[in-house]
Amino acid sequence: MYGRRGRDFERGPPRRRERWRPPEDFAVILDFLPQGNPFDRHPEHRREPLVQAVGDRYFTLVEITTKMGEDFRVGEKIYINPEYIGKGPITGLYGPVRYEELTNVAKDNLVPVLEEIVKEKERVFANLFNIAEPITLKMHALELLPGIGKKCLMVILEERKTKPFESFEDLERRLSLRGLKMQPLARLIAERIAVELRGGERYYMFVRPREGEEQARYLGLLERLYLVAERG
Repeated sequence: MYGRRGRDFERGPPRRRERWRPPEDFAVILDFLPQGNPFDRHPEHRREPLVQAVGDRYFTLVEITTKMGEDFRVGEKIYINPEYIGKGPITGLYGPVRYEELTNVAKDNLVPVLEEIVKEKERVFANLFNIAEPITLKMHALELLPGIGKKCLMVILEERKTKPFESFEDLERRLSLRGLKMQPLARLIAERIAVELRGGERYYMFVRPREGEEQARYLGLLERLYLVAERG
């Protein structure tokens, strides 16, 4: 399902690696480098086992150093709360990491890993199609998802007026009855999240714009989705 463990590197712009408190407690592994990353600016980090991962709640990209001799699988969920660091296999947590700093293998695994996260939280993300609103007079937030054009959008808006969508399967079935077929909705959402992690977007549905993107607009949909899910 996922790409192989990585030794293919792509050097991103040099940045100072910092310890910080992530906004989430769990992350899913994108790549494991048991010999470290040879392109790291810090010599000591070139020899440390290194994990690159993505948070399972706010999709924060992180780097994790581990004890020698530990083994990790791509797609494995790990606990990254700072209070746990140093008490188990994890020795350091750094971030947020930019997309350009991921290994090529981590980049290849990003969408499949995100898709599994979205599937796991289907009850949360299915409501995207119930609560998303227009961004401007001419553009709707759902049009930011790949594969959703004007015709598909109109059908979704008509159907949700009749009855809110209960699941991805419910939405796909109702679209199919209207003569529309889409690729799996979890994949569409995962692809959009990956696009936003790369940066350079005008609108962001799920990921806050990066530093320096003052003109970008964050729609706050992720927080709304979690709030709706918590309210039941």
